[in-house]
Amino acid sequence: MRTKLIFSTLLIFFLVNVSYGQGFVFRVLASKGANQVKKGVNGEIVPLKTGATLMSGDELIAADGAYIGLMHKTGRTIEVRNSGVTKITDLESKLAKSQNDVANKYAQFVMNKMNEGDGDVNRNYRQNMKATGAVERATSSSALKVMLPSSVDILNPQAIIRWTEAPGVENPAYIVSIKNIFDEEIFKAETQKTSLAVDFDNENLANERLVILTVKVKEQSDIVSGDYGIKRISADDAAAINENLEELRAEISDDSPLNKLIFASFYEENNLILDAVTEYEEAIQEAPEVDDFKMIYDDFLIKNGLQ
Repeated sequence: MRTKLIFSTLLIFFLVNVSYGQGFVFRVLASKGANQVKKGVNGEIVPLKTGATLMSGDELIAADGAYIGLMHKTGRTIEVRNSGVTKITDLESKLAKSQNDVANKYAQFVMNKMNEGDGDVNRNYRQNMKATGAVERATSSSALKVMLPSSVDILNPQAIIRWTEAPGVENPAYIVSIKNIFDEEIFKAETQKTSLAVDFDNENLANERLVILTVKVKEQSDIVSGDYGIKRISADDAAAINENLEELRAEISDDSPLNKLIFASFYEENNLILDAVTEYEEAIQEAPEVDDFKMIYDDFLIKNGLQ
């Protein structure tokens, strides 16, 4: 209770600061390595933690092989990969000075995820979820679970489909099958990974509004997923979403892993879960060493009942 009270107080203080354009300049979204920050107020050097706020007088001290992902108060993101000292004022000068209202909205969404509790609380939360079976990766000893709702809309043709590992099978090969509404197989792919990139503009899929996807273990028909319906959203709905999406893209020009988190938040808010999954997957593929990205993705999967 006390932790919740403290967090609520800090969150209110944070929102007030944002409203008046005061307070922090950057918030730490991700940090890999023994990184530190020298506080401009008193010169104290402290470890850099995910969720920490940085002021204009602060200096980052990045370790060798470091990765630091920062989000500016306007919603823009920037990455620090070079070791040594970097002034926060120098990072500010690299960013455009214009306010980015749309980007800031989804940046706040990401930051809220990073601040749902302190690190120990989040770790205990995940441990409790695992202990109760809430994040078990298979629904039964013979089933595969695809990281999707049973029915999902899709906006973008490029998608990454992920599923659970086959229980008790050594070096399994997986068959991904997609059928049309007439139960005709129109796409089939084999992989030894637990994910597959699918182009829904493929000549066999491009003209289908609704398809059914299943995943099974090759030559073991009893280890199979359920059916997952994937439907392209209507042209009218796509036009409305794309209008907001283009506005967001205009404010976020580069395609960094951090910005993929912002786009994932956009898609999640618009109930485009497969598009959000794809953004998370791509962010992790581009920065596999950053555990914070995996933690945010895990929270997304848990929240949406996909684990």
